[in-house]
This record gives sequence, structure tokens and C-alpha cells, in this order.
Amino acid sequence: MTRELSFRTEAAAEYDRAFSHVSAHFLPFLLRAARLAPGHRVLDVATGTGIAAEAALGVAGSSGTVCATDLSPEMVAKARERLASSPNVSVTVEDGQALSVPDRTFDAVLCSLGLMFFPDPAAAVAGFHRVLREGGRAAVSVLTAPERSYNGRINVVVARHMPELAAAITRTFALGDASKLRLLFDAAGFRDPEISTERHLFVLPSFDAYYGPFERGGGSTGQALASLPEPARRAVREEMRQKLGDRDGGPVEIEVEIRIASGRR
Repeated sequence: MTRELSFRTEAAAEYDRAFSHVSAHFLPFLLRAARLAPGHRVLDVATGTGIAAEAALGVAGSSGTVCATDLSPEMVAKARERLASSPNVSVTVEDGQALSVPDRTFDAVLCSLGLMFFPDPAAAVAGFHRVLREGGRAAVSVLTAPERSYNGRINVVVARHMPELAAAITRTFALGDASKLRLLFDAAGFRDPEISTERHLFVLPSFDAYYGPFERGGGSTGQALASLPEPARRAVREEMRQKLGDRDGGPVEIEVEIRIASGRR
């Protein structure tokens, strides 16, 4: 994950309040792309707080296993809390670009809204291919554009006060291009890559319900906000209020679009 978009303890603590409903909405599409089934051995890369791992376990069942990994020790700690009652789940700190697990270990590899943060996504996808058994599938989801991202639109505004964030934003959304995703899977040796697009309009009861978790440091966006001086934070908040049409304190609408890529070993 890039330095500009790294997670600290505060970011992990607010992550679920900021993002869990977004991740949860799109997970069924990701699991279907991976052809997950009972008894499967699943690797969840960049698990965050373990939302995808928990969903995968619901499909793999008691006869399956889930190994959840993340580069951030703070995120791994949160994932262990979430998955503590599940005996067939392991959670470890692991670099998704240099997986230490043996070849041909898993039936499915998942990476939910994480691959776009990797400095070398090609290395990561090649690793996904390596650890899959013959016939196993990998499935990843990525964001497509800042204006169709739950928090990317905030990052664009923050970047005007923090220019070093601009390059990270460009990298984050580069994989939203379906042809680039397909090339990654082709280059890694996956057969029959499939690309799909999913969209959803999230309706929040108020601007504060949307923006509050970020103001409290949630996720990488919250950490970027927290690093700004107070006048800049106020300016970002006001610009986002205007962009979302929050003039009377009513509901706000956030459109989110993701791209899902999957392939068979």
C-alpha cells in the first residue's frame, strides 16, 4: 500500500463505520465471481477488518477454511476480533505482493477493494495464480473512478491541499480500466478472465452520517484529513457539503461503481 494511503491505528478503528456497508454490499458479486463453494480453502488478501473473510466463511462453511491476510498489523488486529469465534479461520500479517504460502494451496483467492493500493499489482496477481490449485479461481474488485467512489471524491478535494496525494489517487484508480485488469490476469496465466461492473447508490440519512467517520480518522481518507491544518479541514468539509447538495440537513446520495475481475488457474 502506498505511503500516502497507509493505515494507522485510528484509521483501523473507524474503518468499519466508514466502509463496512459499502464492502458488504459488493461482496456477494465478488464471491460469485470466485465460484466459492462449501469446503473450499480460501485466501483473502488485503482483508482489512475481515469483512470479506467473514463472508467467505459463510459460503465455505465448517468443512472449508479461510486464511485472511493484510499488510497492516492494525487491520489484522481488527480482523482477529471479528473472526475470533471461527475455528477454521487464520489471520496473519502478510504482504499480498509476496505471499509466503506454498504453491497450489487454495481453491479460491479473494481481494476485495485492495489490489488498487498495491505498488505492484501485477506481482500480486501472479502470486494469486501461484497459490491456487489447478482449476481454482481468483477474484478481485477495484474502484473505477474518484467520482464514483465512496471516499475517492473526498480524496480529490483533500489533494488540492496535499499535492503529494494526487499521484496516489491516480494509481488507485488506474485499475478501474477493464482492459488493464484483463491484461493483469492474462499476464499472470489465468484462463478465461471475466470482467464485470457493479454500481449502487448509497443513501445516507445525513451528510454527517457519511462524512463523520472520515472526520474521526476513518480509513486512509480520514488520516489524510487529520493531517491537514484546521482551516483546510473546514474548507474540505464545506466543499463536500456543497458537492453533495447538503443544504437542508437531509439525506445524501453516494454513487459507487466497482469492477470485478476473475480468472481460472
